Amino acid sequence: MNEKYPLVLDRIQSTLIDSVLIIACMIVISDVLSSFKNVPDSLRMVLLISLFLYEPIATTFGGTIGNHIKGIRVRKNSNEDMKINIFQAFIRYFLKLSLGWLSFITIFSSNKTRAIHDVISDTVMIKIEPIQIKK
Repeated sequence: MNEKYPLVLDRIQSTLIDSVLIIACMIVISDVLSSFKNVPDSLRMVLLISLFLYEPIATTFGGTIGNHIKGIRVRKNSNEDMKINIFQAFIRYFLKLSLGWLSFITIFSSNKTRAIHDVISDTVMIKIEPIQIKK
């Protein structure tokens, strides 16, 4: 396997980090909103939708927090130096959510470790130097 592309474990850990972050944000937002009376439903919806937009928007602008920690990025398959556009990010994210773990089946048969959502959205995950967390 080429060292330029992340292992499946790196991708799963990145997704897990982002999932924990989103759940933590949901809990905090819920606690904050519950301390106020008569919070408009529209505000609750905007906050919930913004949490679901986190991954495609973060991916477009460089990567999610999980991507940064694990040292991986989503790039265009045709030019791995270029970030993906918002359209590709939304297609990729929708397919990733829709297919769930089934999306990862093709990783093992792809020379670039591309999942189904990567193939359809014409993206690829690349490996970079991860951030160093100081103790």
